[in-house]
Amino acid sequence: MKKITERLAGLRGSLKRDSIAAFIIPSTDHHFGEYIQRHFSCREWLSGFTGSAGTLVVTEHKAALWTDSRYFVQARQELLGSGIELMKMRLAGTPTIAEWIKKEVDNGSSVGVDPMLFSKGEFESLSAELYPLKITLKDDPFNEIWSDRPPVTFNKATLQEISLGGSDSKSKLKFVIQKLNIEKDLIYILSSCDDIAWLCNIRGTDIPFNPLLISYAAFTKERIYLFASGEAFSNVEESMLRDSGVELYNYYEFQEFIKGFNRDYIRVAPIDKISVKIFNNSVSAGATFVPDPIRGGVIASLKAVKNSVEIDGFRKAMLYDGVAWVKFWIYLEEELERGSQNLTEEIVANKIGEIRGEFSEYKGESFSPIVAFGENGALPHYSPYGNGPVKIGGDSFLLVDTGAHYPFGTTDTTRTFAIGTLTQEQRRDYTLVLKGMINLSMARFIKGTRGASLDFLARGAVSSAAKIYTHGTGHGIGHNLCVHEGPQSIRMEENPVPLESGMVISNEPAIYEEGSYGIRIENTILCKKWVENKYGEFYEFETLTLVPIDLTPVDRQLLSPEAIQWLNNYHSYIYIKLSDMLNEKEREWLSVKTLNIN
Repeated sequence: MKKITERLAGLRGSLKRDSIAAFIIPSTDHHFGEYIQRHFSCREWLSGFTGSAGTLVVTEHKAALWTDSRYFVQARQELLGSGIELMKMRLAGTPTIAEWIKKEVDNGSSVGVDPMLFSKGEFESLSAELYPLKITLKDDPFNEIWSDRPPVTFNKATLQEISLGGSDSKSKLKFVIQKLNIEKDLIYILSSCDDIAWLCNIRGTDIPFNPLLISYAAFTKERIYLFASGEAFSNVEESMLRDSGVELYNYYEFQEFIKGFNRDYIRVAPIDKISVKIFNNSVSAGATFVPDPIRGGVIASLKAVKNSVEIDGFRKAMLYDGVAWVKFWIYLEEELERGSQNLTEEIVANKIGEIRGEFSEYKGESFSPIVAFGENGALPHYSPYGNGPVKIGGDSFLLVDTGAHYPFGTTDTTRTFAIGTLTQEQRRDYTLVLKGMINLSMARFIKGTRGASLDFLARGAVSSAAKIYTHGTGHGIGHNLCVHEGPQSIRMEENPVPLESGMVISNEPAIYEEGSYGIRIENTILCKKWVENKYGEFYEFETLTLVPIDLTPVDRQLLSPEAIQWLNNYHSYIYIKLSDMLNEKEREWLSVKTLNIN
């Protein structure tokens, strides 16, 4: 932990020179992405905590890190000996960041933030919470103290064919302007790389696990301005972009472009997706700013509702991924049956990618795979890498959560496998998680229903055993974009965004027993129209994932006849869809795994 202590001392020296009493370091980049390049991993570099979510606060004598329940155990382990205090978010007795800072620093002190890493909305909320303390905008201090900091890198990008996405940029811009319904001339500011990728029909490899290029964009009612690396596109691709209504500029010209744009055009952006610095530049010449009236932004709301081409693409991606899972499961069983002493979590994680790599259409993982045996399964976002070889063997569960990008769709699937002999409690817990997943899969509900109203269908099965999982039940999934996509969700916390026909979302209840095991079963589901009558329009879910569920641990007595029927139908459907893509050995194996249960 000596390095962490030295790094904290370096930051404190920089803050002292600027008379800053506390500095807040979030886990994001200039585009507010979930996954970021190493250049922006300042919170991880400074604290040693490798989880994807967390906020670090450093004062002259103390440091504290806030993270959510997915990372409590991991953070406790990684912060040990660093002198950084773990703050468990949303637990009784845990102070908010503002409460802690106000307790630790003197009245009249200054709190520093990097204006490129805080959105306008976050900044306004933080300012109100910290009052009467003042906030100082301090441009990235890590260039000064991180001597071997990796640079930002830009790679080649590609244009997505209309046959894969179903709509060109001109049509999308028209839809966006119609939904915004703003009469005045406007310039809409885009910082979110996935929103830009969707609007411009572009994909890249700049961001780990997300097929995005680092970029900014802006659009008026007539045209789109894209700011990206000059090396991102070929001359032919630049010409194709122009033909689709997209003008290409250098990435580093964006802020001056916005600053100097016609002041008579009102500036529009989601306040949670525009940085303080870009906001300040956009209104510096006296221009008017109007927040996007749609939660999460107009593009996010349109992007979340998939068209028929995108939905068919998801179904195709699930076929490929289903075949890969079958091949992987056969491999896993064969290794276990021959008593392999070398089977580790990391080897299993790499094997899945190797199998998918046999498909020319495979573009990469949609997130870092989670392969966790035994007690490691109790860490929801556990990584099999960097912890030394963890052998798979004995009596417990193996939790495997992995996803892929294909040009036509993105996948995210979790299966939990029984290894050896299980206890009755483990079998019960597994069955209750399965029951919760099935309950949500069978839901039918009226248009306008929010995710929070459906969450208990899955969570209630787990609660019946007086157990919990503290993460959400479902997140949106992008179409060859981000595997975690909003604005919709299924979780306990209220989200005012209703589910709509065409939304793709995960279904992943779980149980985690710290120090013992973890169970999660995750499918991807599509919200679609069921029926319309005098009472209104009703929706249901179509399960897109085509991966068998391990029936070994199931306690049939805990499942209703309806749940058993759903499970049998699901397995029969999987066999029908996948059998023609498998060889004889694989088909025979799948026929056994998808047998009906009574």
